[in-house]
Amino acid sequence: MPRPTKGARLGGSPAHERLILANLATELFKHGKIRTTEAKAKRLRPLAEKLITKARKGDMHNRRQVLTVVRDKGVVHHLFTEIAVQFAERPGGYTRITKIGPRKGDNAPMAVIELVSEALNPVRTSKAPAAEAAPAAAPAAASEETASEETASEETASEEAAASEETSSEEKSSEEKKDEA
Repeated sequence: MPRPTKGARLGGSPAHERLILANLATELFKHGKIRTTEAKAKRLRPLAEKLITKARKGDMHNRRQVLTVVRDKGVVHHLFTEIAVQFAERPGGYTRITKIGPRKGDNAPMAVIELVSEALNPVRTSKAPAAEAAPAAAPAAASEETASEETASEETASEEAAASEETSSEEKSSEEKKDEA
C-alpha cells in the first residue's frame, strides 16, 4: 500500500492537493513564473521537474501522462514544443524557488517559483589516474602553467584596455561639460 507524503496536505484531502498542484503546474508552464507560498512552491518543484523530463522525451506515451496532470492542451503543447527544447541540454534543475518575504494579510511566507532561463554552465573536473599519469603529469603541468600564465597576461591586458577606455570616455564627457559651460 502506498505511504502518503509526510507533512500536512495542501488544502485538506489528497485529491484537493493533486488539483492544487496540477493548477500550479499549469500556471507555471503558461507564465514561466508564479508567486505562491513557500510550502506550495516546495511541493510543486518535483512535480514540475518530472513533467518537464517527460516533455523532453517527447513521445506520445509521455504526452498522455502529462495530459493527466495538466488538463490544458495548449499548455501541454507549449511544454513539449518550447519548454522541452529550452531544457534539452540541461540534466535537471529546471526550476528555481526565490523567497520574497511574508504576505501582507496573514504573514504567510511567500516565494516565486520560476523556470530557469539561463544557459547551463558546465562544470569541468579533471581526474587523472594516479598510477599511470604521475610520470607524465610533470611535463603536462609545466605546459599548463605556461598556458595559464599566457591567459592571465591576456586577461590583464584586456582589463587594462577596458579601464583605459573608461577613463578616456570619462575625460571626454568632463571636457564636453566644460565646453557647454
